[in-house]
Amino acid sequence: MSKPEPPRGPDAERIREQAAMRAPLPKRFYKDVTSKPQDNGSWAVLLDGRAVKTPGKRQLALPSEKLAEAVAEEWRAQKTVIDPGTMPLTRIANTAIEAVVDQMDDVAADIVAFAGSDLLCYRAAGPEALAARQSAAWDPIIAWASSDLGARFVLAQGMMPIEQPIQALERIAEAVRPLDAFQLSGLHVATTLTGSALLALAVHKGRLTAAEAWAAAHVDEDYQIEQWGPDEEAADRRAYRWQEMQAAALMLGNK
Repeated sequence: MSKPEPPRGPDAERIREQAAMRAPLPKRFYKDVTSKPQDNGSWAVLLDGRAVKTPGKRQLALPSEKLAEAVAEEWRAQKTVIDPGTMPLTRIANTAIEAVVDQMDDVAADIVAFAGSDLLCYRAAGPEALAARQSAAWDPIIAWASSDLGARFVLAQGMMPIEQPIQALERIAEAVRPLDAFQLSGLHVATTLTGSALLALAVHKGRLTAAEAWAAAHVDEDYQIEQWGPDEEAADRRAYRWQEMQAAALMLGNK
């Protein structure tokens, strides 16, 4: 029997991180965390003067001082053990360096595919209050995509799949193409978390804050909470994902 292939693609690093989080957490072994500019213009994160490596032994080099300091702060915040679950920026950076940089076209294509079934294009037929909330939160972003990106999307009621105009998807591809590996990683995470490439791009372009995009992505869920009450497990999961969203937004603004 042949040996199974290791995971590849934009989610490979996340799979490895999840496996690491199931293992016993390593003890914190360092005292000082600093960031330092490199000769190639990137910024390294140093633990007691030694550069941090990704799980695949590549240097954890960030494209800006701001981003390097934010990653360094995650390492400073670790107490007696190093918990990857509390380090979303480090995880996204690892993904950018280990996976995305070598598969830029594939990751970009995945984001465009998300746009083809974007959350914002599927509207509730009822109740009227929910439909009105969706329109209030989502219509301005649909209009922005049309006016600023040249991407005109078709809307539908219910969950029956609709085919978006090829021209709209081409405009999304054009918007994604200039991004570097770190921005693309942040955009992919934000798209996955919100179910909307349009919301993620709106954050990248400064049309929405991360909090505004997050609220727009949860219009349906918040309506259900109002009707039936909160679920503690779902609330914990959402809080964890919000931390991921904030990290993704910071990656999107790394330059």
